[in-house]
Amino acid sequence: MKTNTPVVTLREITADTVIPVVLLSVGDQQQDFVSPNAISLAQALFSPEAWYRAIYADDELAGFVMLADHSLKNPRPDTPSIGVWRFMIDARFQGRGIGRSAMQQVIQHARSKRIFNSLELSYVPGPGCPEPFYLALGFRHTGRMDGNEVVLELTLSQDAT
Repeated sequence: MKTNTPVVTLREITADTVIPVVLLSVGDQQQDFVSPNAISLAQALFSPEAWYRAIYADDELAGFVMLADHSLKNPRPDTPSIGVWRFMIDARFQGRGIGRSAMQQVIQHARSKRIFNSLELSYVPGPGCPEPFYLALGFRHTGRMDGNEVVLELTLSQDAT
């Protein structure tokens, strides 16, 4: 059975791909939910805990993900944490399973390090927010807020994907 689902990969951003990554954009109705990739990459430049990748669908640039992986800090904390700092799929690629596949790879990346108990993320609540997407992946409400953002958590020892 042939499928139209593209192969999704997470790739390092290079000098050749940084501008196309910066030019990616979510839909107009989603602009309040995620910072522009240029801001994320600028923050990553000064954050040793930033782990970031371009999301590709087959060989087309489709999105961006950035984690706050505190195991990358020097010195490394005794109990490092990891969280999704930024996650976006370009408007042209939404609704095709690319975001789900990319987030499953992010979850697997966090699990593969075998040092984290959970993966956290937060989102801005409101109409069209990504809450249903994250809950479908197995994230659960923590009851905490980070400023105006709702914090969700996925226990990494479970196979929630």
